[in-house]
Amino acid sequence: MEFRVDRQRLAEAVAWAARTLPSRPALPVLAGMLIEVTGDGELTLAGFDYEVSAHSRVEADVAEPGRALVPGRLLAEIVRNLPAQPVEVFTKASEVVLRCGPAEFGLLTMPVEDYPTLPEPPARAGTVPGDIFAAAVAQVVPAAGRDDTLPMLTGVRIDIEGDTMWLACTDRYRIAARELTWSPSDPAFTAGVVVPARTLADTAKAIRPGAEVAIDLAGTADTLIGVSGGGRSMTSRLLDDQYINYKSRLAGTWASIAEIDTAPFVEALKRAALVTERGTPIRLSFTAGEVRISAASGDSARANESLAVDLTGDDVEVAFSPQYLLDGLAGIDTPRTRLECAGPTKASLLTAIPEEEDSEAADTGYRYLVMPVRLTS
Repeated sequence: MEFRVDRQRLAEAVAWAARTLPSRPALPVLAGMLIEVTGDGELTLAGFDYEVSAHSRVEADVAEPGRALVPGRLLAEIVRNLPAQPVEVFTKASEVVLRCGPAEFGLLTMPVEDYPTLPEPPARAGTVPGDIFAAAVAQVVPAAGRDDTLPMLTGVRIDIEGDTMWLACTDRYRIAARELTWSPSDPAFTAGVVVPARTLADTAKAIRPGAEVAIDLAGTADTLIGVSGGGRSMTSRLLDDQYINYKSRLAGTWASIAEIDTAPFVEALKRAALVTERGTPIRLSFTAGEVRISAASGDSARANESLAVDLTGDDVEVAFSPQYLLDGLAGIDTPRTRLECAGPTKASLLTAIPEEEDSEAADTGYRYLVMPVRLTS
């Protein structure tokens, strides 16, 4: 095996493949990164831990095709610190040698014949613009659970019907959902799967800007999903597909509807959160034309601030975890936010107010339902 490749391209490709490498592999060979080069000038790097696989492909000047397995995390560290010059990579005896300008490293190879066969992704289900997909995933994953004893809640639910895709996460105290339009290979395609949230978030974040994302799903008896774009791809085992009916929970009758400027609201909440302790909520008191934001930490500190608001319906006082509220507002990218309340003890809904209120196309499709903290006197 011998090839020459641009250092920046190699660093990006290695970093992508290294994301799946386990820190404590069940088998030593799983700590390795698979390097393959073909005679047509394609370099492929891959990592696999039996749950998630990651591939990256870049062009290279190939003198001799071949494959080798080397310690993946060490390779990533070395490549990241190489000088900004082309990298020559070749095998020599039991080593893979990297030569870049004055620097040279030798990595002992691992037994490539012991490396597990990488999973093949299912058939292509459709495509979606990468920027839209990455934004949608970033909006919903803050609401994913982190309790591994409830694996279903640690995932992102993906529901597909025709050209409509829903992404949703919940940790039982809140639900974040995003509806978007995509391009299915089959207009009648339907699916409902749960993907590990951390894996999907890392993948969506690392897809190159402007790249089109392809989703690979069978749609029936799914056990594996594939996501690819811009020369990078991953496969992941799916979680149990049982999930709450989140769509029904996002629909409700709201007694109070408040509309407020997003940025000032976020800044005011951050200031109020400075005096809160773990588990201490922020109170929002909505009256005609005003919301009063207050928080206190025992007798040691307190905060009060008022903002202008457009309120329709009843006056209401409701309290929330400041972080839960800020997580929801982080998904809103419009100047105005709508907060709909059914009462001080019932879930409230955060949505973005489109700048063009009458345009359906302007609707961001983002919904964030959050349970309040029960107020005490």
